[in-house]
Amino acid sequence: MCCVDTGKESVKEMAPLKALEAEYPILDPNFQAFCASHGIFSVEDFLIHDLYELAAFAEQQPTSEKLKQGITQVLSIIDTQHQPWLNGMELLDDALYNKHVLSTGCEGIDLLLGGGLREGQLTELVGPSSCGKTQVCLLAASNVATKHMGNVVYLDTGNSFSPQRIAQFVGHIAGRAFDEAGKRIFQRIMNGIVCHSVFDIFTMFNVLHRLVINFPSQKGGQVRMLIVDSISSLITPILGNSGSQGRALMISAGYMLKKLAHEHNVAVLVTNHTVGGERGIPKPALGQTWKSIPHVRLLLSGDHGNNVRSISVLRHPSMASSKAAKFSI
Repeated sequence: MCCVDTGKESVKEMAPLKALEAEYPILDPNFQAFCASHGIFSVEDFLIHDLYELAAFAEQQPTSEKLKQGITQVLSIIDTQHQPWLNGMELLDDALYNKHVLSTGCEGIDLLLGGGLREGQLTELVGPSSCGKTQVCLLAASNVATKHMGNVVYLDTGNSFSPQRIAQFVGHIAGRAFDEAGKRIFQRIMNGIVCHSVFDIFTMFNVLHRLVINFPSQKGGQVRMLIVDSISSLITPILGNSGSQGRALMISAGYMLKKLAHEHNVAVLVTNHTVGGERGIPKPALGQTWKSIPHVRLLLSGDHGNNVRSISVLRHPSMASSKAAKFSI
């Protein structure tokens, strides 16, 4: 069972602390700076922190009383978020009627996953450099925008997004001559894929917060897919010497992506690179803490001498791991 937040209260929970300052003046810039120094940027971030430890740190500050009042205010906001529990039948109905499977456009991946990527889930695509992760992301974005008539938000962390490649995929998938009607359809599809250049995790948080706030008033089509290519480029820099704060930010990022996927019926696809493991065998980056966050984890590999790629299941909630398939892009 799980608890589902909806409407305005969910937006408040997801909002950055700065956005709540007007309504709650005690959450002033000084309080925000104190929270930021502990990896807390939104109300939901408090849920994964030791609040007794946070209060102890607040006691050491010159403005300890105001900081503790701010902590109390945030706890009060959290207390208003309680929503009714869903029973098993309601959860099943939500999975059947609201969490659709979106084809990636890649036959091998779709067959392996029973149709494609499921809305409400965070899927991680792991693989070494130049194995085709970005090509899979571009193809999936093109297919969702074309065949599922949905909007796609693409967070590009390494300047790898290619509108030319997207146009090629869309033209191939749509299979239409570029007459006047075809051009209008092509333009609508291309306009439905929105790319944001994101080079640090804090910018990603801001983009996701804005996306959640705008969900209730979506115009021009529903966002069906969110792609982060790559999540490891954003998280690896904060894991270096930042210790627990870096891990807390990583967990917060994963929690936010999964929450967004579930509450707004979005298929979230992120990419991750590999690092050297035992006996030189490559393993997914970001360590054991991140390992448990994605619902689905796929390993992509390929021979640089040809276009054939292999994909295998490392983790799946309803499928045995080690299943594999081959495909080409």
